[in-house]
Amino acid sequence: MFLYTLGALILIAALLLYTNRDSITYVGSVNEVEVDCTKKDSILTLVYESDQRNRRTGDFKQLAHDDHRNQEVVFSMIEKCGMPSLQDVGPLQMNAIWLTIQHANKKYRKKYFPLIEKAVDNGDLAKSQYALMKDRMLMDEGKPQLYGSQVLNYELYKLADPETVDERRQEMGLEPIEDYLAKFGIDYQRTE
Repeated sequence: MFLYTLGALILIAALLLYTNRDSITYVGSVNEVEVDCTKKDSILTLVYESDQRNRRTGDFKQLAHDDHRNQEVVFSMIEKCGMPSLQDVGPLQMNAIWLTIQHANKKYRKKYFPLIEKAVDNGDLAKSQYALMKDRMLMDEGKPQLYGSQVLNYELYKLADPETVDERRQEMGLEPIEDYLAKFGIDYQRTE
């Protein structure tokens, strides 16, 4: 009888979680949606605006929903229309693509990172955007980051070759690490 009751409780809890999944931060799988390839510019402008609006307000529930929607739109656009370039859209719209991929889970960052690399090589995205995404991907894998852009629990995430980090940062158009970390209230101590 106990196992039957326990099984029933687990089933009820699972059903409650499933039916209320959107009221917690889970918003479902990222599905392909219809996009009009002739409207990339305006679609990506809306993606950028929603990404930035929610990061300013701190409404995490809305942020999760909008990030999810943005991912569906941007990933569908890339799959259907190809990766845009600055010849197709403006810098703000390219930034919208980068932000969407950067804010996605590691599976999507890994999948679309080759397109980010190509966009940086072509001058469609900044080297600094490559550096931030590369560091996040290294962190995803539990490896030390290269450029010192990732902070975890108010501390700099582990860093490869800290003695040369500022040279790497400068090459990618990033400010010195002390200046960057000061924005997070972190006093960086060099170990040289």
